[in-house]
Amino acid sequence: MSNLGKIIRESVPDGYYVGGVLRDALMRRYSGDIDLAMPREEVKSCALKLASKLKAAAFEMDKEFGVWRVSGKSGLQIDLCAFVGKDIKTDLKRRDFTVNALAYPVSSPVKITEKKEGKKIFLKLCSLKKDDIIDLNGGIADIKNKIIRTNGPKIFQEDPLRLLRAFRTACELNFKIEDKTFSLIKKNCSLAFKPAGERIQEELRRIFLAANTASVLREMDKSGVLCSLIAELAKQKNCALCYYGEGGVFTHTMKVVERIEFLLNNLKRAFPKYHAKLKPYTADISIYKMAALLHDIAKPATAKEINGRLRFFHHEERGSEMAGKFLKKLKFSSDSQRLICKMIYYHLRPSNLASNEIVTDKGIYKFFKELGPAGVPMLLLCWADYTSYVKPRQLSSLMRKSILPVMTMEEAKKTENVGKTLRHMQMLNFLFGKYFNKGKRYTAPAKIIDGRDIMRVLGIPPGPKVGEILEQVILEQVEGKIKTREEALRFILENKSKLLG
Repeated sequence: MSNLGKIIRESVPDGYYVGGVLRDALMRRYSGDIDLAMPREEVKSCALKLASKLKAAAFEMDKEFGVWRVSGKSGLQIDLCAFVGKDIKTDLKRRDFTVNALAYPVSSPVKITEKKEGKKIFLKLCSLKKDDIIDLNGGIADIKNKIIRTNGPKIFQEDPLRLLRAFRTACELNFKIEDKTFSLIKKNCSLAFKPAGERIQEELRRIFLAANTASVLREMDKSGVLCSLIAELAKQKNCALCYYGEGGVFTHTMKVVERIEFLLNNLKRAFPKYHAKLKPYTADISIYKMAALLHDIAKPATAKEINGRLRFFHHEERGSEMAGKFLKKLKFSSDSQRLICKMIYYHLRPSNLASNEIVTDKGIYKFFKELGPAGVPMLLLCWADYTSYVKPRQLSSLMRKSILPVMTMEEAKKTENVGKTLRHMQMLNFLFGKYFNKGKRYTAPAKIIDGRDIMRVLGIPPGPKVGEILEQVILEQVEGKIKTREEALRFILENKSKLLG
């Protein structure tokens, strides 16, 4: 929309461009939306006028803080908000970081360019007059030097979410948190879990979308913020030191986050035959990184030494429960909660399958039936879990060999942990092959008889037994022993006493 700047100038004459759109413009980047600040009494009328000119919708977002949103069908989004304080300068003093504490008057001509990606429009302010930018605290210099610096000494007390936002902004912009700001974060880290859950979720999701999530989480850990958010992670640091070395289970957790990040960026290398089919499953990478972060959350609570060996019996079940409570607090959707918790609950299942020399079709069917939509995502989590035990240089070699047929358990023992890891990786390729090449056989076998047939042939009433017998028929189908309706009915009659017993 070539005249967007003119339309905004006519509709919001006393407003200012603020926040990310101005910061991004100075970095020559596009922004997903536009934020405008103005006197409180003008917000509603300006929003309605702007919406009318743009043929867009306008609605109130927050009555207390005076926020309205203009949203167009094309994906355009403009937020209008009231000054915090009497004027723009007072407002800027209340903002979080210097790079965000900038303003540019709408009355000053500006060109707005746009680009579209999918259904979303991205905008960039161009031809800004440098002398018209209001910068009270060195924000422009900090942008140039790629530094995140607090805009005041009490910003974290005023809104503890800024503890997370500091790391999120730094990783999104590839900036560094200034030393004094980092010290202030450490001083206030205990406040990290105070904001509303949905606000914490949004910041974490955006951190998980970054390309370097693992390193960001490590910085958050150094500041105390990460363990303030998830207290159980602190307990991991002194758990299983004899097994995982310095940092205990926590060291392993961070390696799994690193590996899932690597996998999501290298699907083709890890699964050359199935990467295209796997791609749709990885649309929301934040799900995988959250699952990786929480997958062993219950190990400290379940750690017991048995016959001189440290064990973590049922940590996957307990971990699923603990993760569920955390995700619920953060207001994750029910679907996301179920998926992540199921991934954690079953993340040892592929290991159990791999403990058998031969994996039967019946075993594969039960595996994918129990996991449902979590089956494929959980296998990707397991890849990250298994490969966390080998060094990066070893991983490249193992990835090339992982597409080979599953080695025997005896062969795996010859190279100890490396062999065990490779066998597990080959098992994942094997399971993906079964799923993608013969998926319906394992997830939705053709229905050749139903419950009415079973009741009629065996002369039994409705009840749980009918479902149990139907499941037995399906297992015979999965193994290729039954292919037709006639064969199914014959199987029922020939095994009547066993099925009813």
